[in-house]
Amino acid sequence: MSKAEVFRALHHHRAPGDPLVLPGPWDAASARVFAEAGFEALATPSAGVAASLGYEDGQVPADEMFAAVARIVRAVDVPVSADVEGGYGLAPKELVERLLEAGAVGCNLEDSEGGVLKDPHAHADWLAEVRAAAGDRLFVNARVDTFARGVADPERAVERAALYVAAGADCVYPIGAPPEVLPLLRAGIEGPINVGALVDEGPSPAELGARGATRITFGPRLQRRAARALREIAARLT
Repeated sequence: MSKAEVFRALHHHRAPGDPLVLPGPWDAASARVFAEAGFEALATPSAGVAASLGYEDGQVPADEMFAAVARIVRAVDVPVSADVEGGYGLAPKELVERLLEAGAVGCNLEDSEGGVLKDPHAHADWLAEVRAAAGDRLFVNARVDTFARGVADPERAVERAALYVAAGADCVYPIGAPPEVLPLLRAGIEGPINVGALVDEGPSPAELGARGATRITFGPRLQRRAARALREIAARLT
């Protein structure tokens, strides 16, 4: 079984309260830490990788992002999915080729640009092209940015999710969805749902799973928590 097949299988037949937890490595060293801790797969956060490369989120050149993903993939044996933001303006075929060259088994793709939601039908068409180019070689996680862009009605997220699933997305990610609406999202969305979790506060991954999450990611929060710890160490050295 290929790593992509292993990664896809990890998302299915999960019991409520037992979501797939995917830590977000920002470099090879952090990836090794998570793999050695026993996590079955990893999912890079674009903002965390950006910080490690000295950029603001959303400002990393495509070549540097794919190179960073490749270094993370080489450092571990577990499957790695990559957050490649909005796809860097690449045509679907080239985007898929770059992801596969880097060794990624999946990708996270956003449905807003410059703080503005994309037309959901046009985005669904684009996702369908990504799916066609990737076949079963990539697990496509389609981000739904409604909550992050101030649209609080869960039905708007459900509508977008339905379009993306129909286009071939393997999973949808209603980023910023409040925990209390997860049961509504679970009832209205077909297939796996990615939910972002906080670190050291808020509902636990198991609690989020019980509310409907299939998989849990942390965005750049682990990288930022590590940076805070390093600052604390540095302060004691002065």
